[in-house]
Amino acid sequence: MPLPAALLSLLQEIFPPGALSTAEAERRAHAYDNSRLNALPDAVVFPTEHAQVEALVRACRSHRVPLTARGGGTSSTGASVPLQGGVVANFQRMSRILRIDPDDRLAVVEPGVTNEALQQALAPHGFFWAPDPGSAPWCTVGGNLACNASGPHAVKYGSTRDNVLGLAAVAGTGESFRCGTQTTKSAIGYDLTRLLVGSEGTLAIITEATLKLTPKPAGLRTLRATYRDAGSAAKAVARIMAQPATPCALEFMDALALKLAREHSPEAGVPEAEALLMIELDGAPDALDAATAAVEAAARVDGLVQLEVARDEAHTRALWAARKALSFAQRAVTQHKINEDVVVPVSRLPGLIDAVHALAEKHAVPIVSFGHAGNGNLHVNLLPRDVDEIERAYAALPELFARVLALGGTLSGEHGIGAVKREFMPLAVSDATLALMRGVKAAFDPDGILNPGKLLP
Repeated sequence: MPLPAALLSLLQEIFPPGALSTAEAERRAHAYDNSRLNALPDAVVFPTEHAQVEALVRACRSHRVPLTARGGGTSSTGASVPLQGGVVANFQRMSRILRIDPDDRLAVVEPGVTNEALQQALAPHGFFWAPDPGSAPWCTVGGNLACNASGPHAVKYGSTRDNVLGLAAVAGTGESFRCGTQTTKSAIGYDLTRLLVGSEGTLAIITEATLKLTPKPAGLRTLRATYRDAGSAAKAVARIMAQPATPCALEFMDALALKLAREHSPEAGVPEAEALLMIELDGAPDALDAATAAVEAAARVDGLVQLEVARDEAHTRALWAARKALSFAQRAVTQHKINEDVVVPVSRLPGLIDAVHALAEKHAVPIVSFGHAGNGNLHVNLLPRDVDEIERAYAALPELFARVLALGGTLSGEHGIGAVKREFMPLAVSDATLALMRGVKAAFDPDGILNPGKLLP
């Protein structure tokens, strides 16, 4: 249904021509993300400053109209789909890098800057921001914050939540506030910064972020190990993570992942193996030899087939080719991929891999396992190709989640809950904890206008 005339009039006062649209084409462009969900908003706005966002939230609250924040639209959980219509706020025009301060190792940015653009701006200063999801060229910092998205470097440098110092935001009440500090140590009450990161835009709309920066390492070393079975590779991961030299990336691919990558990109030289680990170490060049030797020793478990250390940059790119080819390879197989990013303690990774293989056999559906093994975070992607396989794949999901939780794990490492995992939240979170979460939601957004239908069941 169209917006109330009084609200539309308010929005026209807040946003200049070209920054507000009710045209069907614009609304359709904001009706979906990287999930298969689709819901048409009633209007789209393009904020360029904090004051507009505050006025927008107040206007939507006064008319009890839903408001959904959107960055690059790369969410795979439907987190940025306006399920109940209303207004979508596209933040891609709030994309300024306001400050880069190498002395204090921080940057202050608006939410619409892309992850890649931020990294490019930081590089001349000798720094980087640790989160590096695969969608970095398109995803925005605001989206990274909303879903606590991380990427492979989280194994050493932490998730997005660990790399944010402070935020400016507008709560669902329409009140502006700041939280956090510009220091890496702080003990001044409740940590609202960490609370907002990962809240998927359900508590407040972030308009500015102060990010913790990390110096770029002087040296880098890449290794690739193949194994005769996935269990051996999983045991190697546990051994690698139990010794002092922490990799900056530790990625796993199972046999089906390797097969798909090999068939899709035969020129990439993807090895034939039952499992593969990509291991990356960084640090001072004079310390890398010892760190590499320690990781090599840990990787040499029974079942190792081959271990290569990259000779130069070209060889490094060649070793990473299999991992780079996988995303496109999966899309070539099916348009019905079901993305999951479950997490277990690293020591229990062998149990997760065994469980995934058992589910694939039981439900007769292809399942690819790959991802950030150093965190115990695997992307378990079900690849149904027809109606029957789709039905069996969705039947397998509750069993996958139950097994993950039995292993001491959790439902998502970086994709978030969004709309597609809401129904499974009670499996992972107790009634008492959910009640506290609902209390937090009510304090920040008493009328429930911010991104309704997400996160909380």
